[in-house]
Amino acid sequence: MKPKKPIELLILTLRGQKIILDADLAEIYGVETRALNQAVKRNQHRFPDDFLFELTRDEILGISQTVTSLPKLKFSKQVQAFTEHGAIMAATVLNSPEAVAMSVFVVRAFVRMREHLAANTAILKRLAEIDKTLLEHDSALRDVYRKLLPMLQPPPEPPKRRIGFNRDNE
Repeated sequence: MKPKKPIELLILTLRGQKIILDADLAEIYGVETRALNQAVKRNQHRFPDDFLFELTRDEILGISQTVTSLPKLKFSKQVQAFTEHGAIMAATVLNSPEAVAMSVFVVRAFVRMREHLAANTAILKRLAEIDKTLLEHDSALRDVYRKLLPMLQPPPEPPKRRIGFNRDNE
């Protein structure tokens, strides 16, 4: 069994965390959103704040404006955001074979996202180092150019010797 679409596309960043919305997670796990939220509510003790949180109205508006594939967000209902650990815990409370099987894909998607983030961070760090080095070289080259510039100027013409009798020659 494989997800219908890449799970990475469903993972969002909110409040500085990677999350997946309850409706998307329910679809992945093959249950209705209502059933997922009921299972979570029955097992609330398994979902601390770093596993699951409720979106504010502003967050729902922000997500629905930036992600066009979210027509299912309704402002009348609560929308839950599951972190990686919350998504795994949801699979355990649902305890359906499909949820357990799909949780592997969810975990792998979160891991890939973390790896991409780490790779991007390493690339950005390296680019910053290169930029710093280029600035240092640019400064050094500018200094060398300023010092060489007088040497690159043509020598001044020697004074012309005047022909004839000059008082200066006496």
